[in-house]
Amino acid sequence: MDLRSELLKSIWYGFTALDLEKSGKVSKSQLKVLSHNLCTVLCIPHDPVALEDHFRDDDDGPVSSQGYMPYLNKYILDKVIEGSFTKENVDELCWTLTAKKNYQTDKTSSTVLPERDAFRLWCLFNFLSEDKYPLVMVPDEVEYLLKKICMSMSIEFNCVELEDFFSQDSVQQTGITVWVFLEMMNSGKLTRGIDKSITSMAVEEVYREIVGDVLKEGYLWKKGQLRRNWKERWFTLRPSSLSYYTGEDRKDCQGNIVLDGNCCVEVLPDRDGKRCMFCLKTLSKTYEMSASDTKQRQEWTTAIQTAIRLHVEGKTSLHKDLKLKRREQREQRDKRCHAKEEELQRLRALQEERERGLVELDLLKEAQKQAQALLEQDEQRRRQQHEQMQRALEVQLKEAEEARVSMQAEMVLKEEEAERQRKRIQELEEMQKRLEEALQLEIKARRDEEVFRYAQAGLLGEEEEKMKALMCLQEEQEEYILKTQREKQELRQEMEVKSRSLDEAQRQLEEVRANRHKVDQDVVAAQKKLRQASTNVKHWNVQMNRLMRPIGPGEKRPSLGSSFASFQIPTQRDPGLRIRRKSASEDQDEESKENVDNSAECDLEKRHSHASNGDMDIP
Repeated sequence: MDLRSELLKSIWYGFTALDLEKSGKVSKSQLKVLSHNLCTVLCIPHDPVALEDHFRDDDDGPVSSQGYMPYLNKYILDKVIEGSFTKENVDELCWTLTAKKNYQTDKTSSTVLPERDAFRLWCLFNFLSEDKYPLVMVPDEVEYLLKKICMSMSIEFNCVELEDFFSQDSVQQTGITVWVFLEMMNSGKLTRGIDKSITSMAVEEVYREIVGDVLKEGYLWKKGQLRRNWKERWFTLRPSSLSYYTGEDRKDCQGNIVLDGNCCVEVLPDRDGKRCMFCLKTLSKTYEMSASDTKQRQEWTTAIQTAIRLHVEGKTSLHKDLKLKRREQREQRDKRCHAKEEELQRLRALQEERERGLVELDLLKEAQKQAQALLEQDEQRRRQQHEQMQRALEVQLKEAEEARVSMQAEMVLKEEEAERQRKRIQELEEMQKRLEEALQLEIKARRDEEVFRYAQAGLLGEEEEKMKALMCLQEEQEEYILKTQREKQELRQEMEVKSRSLDEAQRQLEEVRANRHKVDQDVVAAQKKLRQASTNVKHWNVQMNRLMRPIGPGEKRPSLGSSFASFQIPTQRDPGLRIRRKSASEDQDEESKENVDNSAECDLEKRHSHASNGDMDIP
């Protein structure tokens, strides 16, 4: 903040004080008086004709602040020379104008600040206020100023009583004006129970520190340059100089030490009856000083080093630099708050998206439940079909067992017929019956094979449906994984449920495959029995031909032989006999062996009988 900005703040109060109607305009006569007084306190020549010449084209009406600013900059502020005037005089002029209009207090109240303290607080407010009009001070700066005043009064700042005031939305958003600040100070909330003199001293100390750029003040013992004797002086430290006076009223200045980058501070050992000594070295002289205690020496050396650092960095005021730093911190804090608010909005958006994802997940769960119900229905139908097939197979096994028992009985009869050679024709007829039964068995076996094929086709269809359902579940799982990658940790349980359902479907598919494999094995076994039945039929044909040979062509049985010759045994490719062959293959193998033995015995008996009777030769 440069000198022009500081002057404009005070002049702004003077201009607004002259605007009695609050229209934003002031008459030219009042502006002439204001301009003349400004030129007087700023120590620059005043040209009374310049104002009339500047507004010559305007009418005699009032002038706004925007219209007055070009004249103020050109004829007054551009001519200001820093150091040629006392800024406090400018502030007193503007305070006198604005206090008459805006600062109205009850003089009889015990908590009202003196006029001089109100002026200094007004100056402090202008120094710490923001660089925009109308001038306001943010709550952080107000709290900083109140803490400085409380520290000067050696009391602890209690913000509880002012908490309601600082928590107002208008104060948080726009800040407070100087008149609200002075009203708050006059209310006695901060200075309750404290003497006015203490408050005045604290306000003056803070005023000199912040507005007067006084880094530190106090008594020190100084060693003379000529007589080398020690004298107590009142020292005042500013960023550019260290001045010392005979008393704290600062009327008689005894010297001024200019501080620059070549200066340095050193701590000295105690000597000459003085303790807590230190020296300030410049290019030309060395100034020896003594503090009252070690703490004061440390504070003075630190303050002088701070002043030298500010001079090296080209800064003229410590508190101006601190104010800029606090403003940067507030801006960074506002940016962080804005970023935090944006982050909260983003988190809310993510929360809404997550809720939508949960709704979609619920829909997926409902669809999964429906799919599970359909799978259970399919499984129930499959179990019913499997039970029906199992019952049908049990019936077939019973029939096969009955057939085996009947065939055993027939084998006993055949053994008896084999022993009686005279009943060969009856044996041949029974042989024909057995052949017909074998044919029926083969036909039945083929029918059973077709039934098994139909069952296998049904199982294959169910397997395809299960595979489709499994593929659908896999696609749903992939889509679900893609949608919920950013929420993988929260939705892990749902994915595990999905995986378990997929494993259950896989297990059901494996069971269907196992059933299909079992049915395939049954079909293979039925085919094997069919082949054995066909083999048995061929064997019975051979046996029948062998039994037909002794009858020969001399007997009148050609029609019977021709009927057996014309009888064709069904081939193995006929599907009607495959299942019957499977069920009777083992019994027929045993029967064929016994028939071969019986036929051999019959041949021997025939030969013996032929030899005794002399009828014919048996080959």
